[in-house]
Amino acid sequence: MATSRTIYKYHFKLGNRIVHTGITRDIDRREAEHRRKSGWGRGHIVQIGRRTTREAALQWEAEQRRQGKPTGS
Repeated sequence: MATSRTIYKYHFKLGNRIVHTGITRDIDRREAEHRRKSGWGRGHIVQIGRRTTREAALQWEAEQRRQGKPTGS
């Protein structure tokens, strides 16, 4: 059984500053949510790598958190 690679890893940036690190299935929707709900209207998403599995994305997100990057969790 093939493992589905449907999850994007991303940094949301304001200028050159990372203000959020996360994972999502819909990168365009998520960027719009950050701009609207967080007041980061001038920010943008930078996709990190290729789409991946949910398990790998969660591991990456946990590593980002350990490194002190801003995450929602």
